Amino acid sequence: MLADSYGRVATDLRVSLTDRCNLRCSYCMPPEGLEWLPKPELLTDDELLRLIDIGVTRLGITEVRFTGGEPLLRRGLPNILAGTTALSPRPKTALTTNAIGLARTAPALAEAGLDRVNVSLDTLQPEVFEKMARRRRLHDVLDGLSAAAEAGLTPVKINAVLMRDLNEHEAADMLRFSIDHGYELRFIEQMPLDAQHGWRRDTMITADEILQSLEAEFDLRPADSETRGSAPAELFHVAGETFPNGEPANVGVIGSVTRPFCGACDRVRLTADGQVRNCLFAREESDLRTPLRDGATDEEIAERWKAAVAPKLPGHGINDPSFLQPSRPMSAIGG
Repeated sequence: MLADSYGRVATDLRVSLTDRCNLRCSYCMPPEGLEWLPKPELLTDDELLRLIDIGVTRLGITEVRFTGGEPLLRRGLPNILAGTTALSPRPKTALTTNAIGLARTAPALAEAGLDRVNVSLDTLQPEVFEKMARRRRLHDVLDGLSAAAEAGLTPVKINAVLMRDLNEHEAADMLRFSIDHGYELRFIEQMPLDAQHGWRRDTMITADEILQSLEAEFDLRPADSETRGSAPAELFHVAGETFPNGEPANVGVIGSVTRPFCGACDRVRLTADGQVRNCLFAREESDLRTPLRDGATDEEIAERWKAAVAPKLPGHGINDPSFLQPSRPMSAIGG
């Protein structure tokens, strides 16, 4: 098992397939983009699959989520999915994406074994989308959402970040849109993971503020906390509302900063260049790419992986005065 000294066991593997992205979201990277990782430093498809195999068959990984950057930019994604779902025991698979290109690829991804998607969408207004993402691609995202649902990549979840003086007024509209279309909406507090290191606590929209905005128009009822487990979202039932399939509607709030859930964390991350991160906010990484390419056995790699997870800290430390933002931005870490 991938266990740490606080009794937490990592069973959810987040695999970054690339640090590249076709958007330039203001809370992630500057308008001009970033200096991308050189191709020789990236894990090949075969190397990725070998590490996923080790994680699933030797270390107890039960769910693999593919992230980026934008994972749809990885040409080998269908083959990576097919190789992952061919493992025994078969892990659950998910994809976190901005959905640009998903309208075209959703059927093939479903056929390759993808179970569901999380789509990043922060606004329903084209002009606000362009201001936040610096691209005119809202229609592509909406088409991608529809295609994912049609392909059976359900439940389709939407991840939304509210920014002060940009889209903070859209919380209720986003929830109405999601309920009407059968998407499960999750609001996420903005985290200090931007490449510009411009995150400020006093400008962040908090979980309390998000809930206040929603409760102005919806009757929210807290879901049973015992069923939350390691899920990052605090879930609320929307009283009197149902999804088109008849299921009760819900909405989640991920208070990563003000309502941390580190004590139940079951995640471990593998970057596109083969580094293990035992926490999203870790300042250190453990290299698996070098031993992999130097001929290490599966058992040796598994032992290195376990050693990387064991010293995981009890929490991310954002609320500690000594907190330092990771040197890598979210696009290079993987969500």
